[in-house]
Amino acid sequence: MSTDAEPANAEPAAGLVAAPEERPEGGRTMAPAGERPEDGGLEAATGERAAGGGGEAGAQPYGLPGKPLARGPFLFGLVGGLGVLTAIAIAQMVVNSLSTIILVVVAMFLAVGLNPAVEALQRWGLARRAAISIVFTGVIVAFVLFGLAVVPPVSKQLSEFIEAVPGYITELSNHPTLRQIDADYQVLPQLRTFVTSTLGPSLATGIMGAGLVVLNGVFTTVTLLVLMLYFLGSLHTIKDYLLKLVPASRRERTSAISEEILTGIGGYVAGNVLISVIAGVVAWIFLSIVDVRYALALALVVALLDLVPLVGATIGAVFVSLVALLQSLPAGIACAIFFVLYQQVENYFIYPKVMKRSVDVTPAVTVIAALFGGALLGIVGALLAIPVAAAISLIIREVVLPRQARA
Repeated sequence: MSTDAEPANAEPAAGLVAAPEERPEGGRTMAPAGERPEDGGLEAATGERAAGGGGEAGAQPYGLPGKPLARGPFLFGLVGGLGVLTAIAIAQMVVNSLSTIILVVVAMFLAVGLNPAVEALQRWGLARRAAISIVFTGVIVAFVLFGLAVVPPVSKQLSEFIEAVPGYITELSNHPTLRQIDADYQVLPQLRTFVTSTLGPSLATGIMGAGLVVLNGVFTTVTLLVLMLYFLGSLHTIKDYLLKLVPASRRERTSAISEEILTGIGGYVAGNVLISVIAGVVAWIFLSIVDVRYALALALVVALLDLVPLVGATIGAVFVSLVALLQSLPAGIACAIFFVLYQQVENYFIYPKVMKRSVDVTPAVTVIAALFGGALLGIVGALLAIPVAAAISLIIREVVLPRQARA
């Protein structure tokens, strides 16, 4: 046999590269995986193509791409810094718009509180729009009556004091002791200089500042009433829209809990207003009997301060008693005794009867919530603290505790 012949099935010799197999697939010729155009080709993987070498398709003249920037420390620090700046900007915007946020929250709170009255009128056969109009008109009338009862006495007493100032100065100048002091130390010329150079401009600036405060208060009140009207008219729409953000499997339970929360808040607001009205009416009747001047204005002050939890009724009682004491000692003592007795009746009889269907909060939680609310947002926070505490208590009782029991 000849040794020069090679067998038919022998493998190619070393250094010879076999042609790649081409297998038809779907009528087209497929290249091996390492040479497919989308994979960059064998040349891209081995770096065999030179930069600018013919400009063939798929060439990468600048080499293989490096590690993504998303994993680099520079981009990580940049994104983190931008996140911190965004958080600071959002916090600054919240701080700058805090008064507006409080105004919106108070308007929503009042709308929820007035909603039970609107629904009561609806149960009597009125349309919701007509019921809202009646309730809103009642609120405006209450504001007007308060202004008419408080502003005239204050302006009258201020004008009387201004008219009496020259007489006070004349009486002081005719006093023998003051004459002797003036002869020794020239008190009156210094007093006139102080009044003309310091006190007069200060009073003018204070009057301008007081005017600006009054205008700001009027604007805030009008804005509050308008927002309250809008919220009252679209309360159901807002509630339905917010419920759509809840998953469908939890929507029914969330709706029931939110209805109970809104009912509790509405009952609290309505009950608190009713208690304040009772306190104002009783105080007006008593002050009229005792013949205290400006009885209606003082009764409205009592009703307004009675809205503030914990300390409002006490502040109102002390203020009215001091005003009555300035008029006569028996009237001041009688007012002090009356308010002490009335607060006991209100705390142990009126308040439990009125609030039994509104909020279910323990007394300790009520005190703590009012203290925290007052520290954060002042009187507004104290007013909102108790219904917010009731809502949190309901959520804990209906959501958190059952979940912990199943764990």
